[in-house]
Amino acid sequence: MTEITAFWIAIYIAMLAAFTGYVTISRVPAILHTPLMSGSNFIHGIVLVGAMVALGLANTPTEQVIGFMAVVLGAANVTGGYVVTERILQMFDRSGKKPGKGA
Repeated sequence: MTEITAFWIAIYIAMLAAFTGYVTISRVPAILHTPLMSGSNFIHGIVLVGAMVALGLANTPTEQVIGFMAVVLGAANVTGGYVVTERILQMFDRSGKKPGKGA
């Protein structure tokens, strides 16, 4: 298999994954958003571990830069996902505390 063929196969797989993700997420009811976020945060945590392994195995400076960016973006994604999930859960808190008011 040539490099050009492998490139187009990778593009095709990425497009299928994006389409499948869009169709799946667009059909999720709002009530299931928080459990879905928790599951996706778990998956992003696995992606972060994979990025750290890839960075650890990087040999060239280009691989190290790409691996570092993957770790930074993966960590930001995981952190942001948990922040959003926490805020959503606070919206349904019946104790009367508002988000950002006290601990």
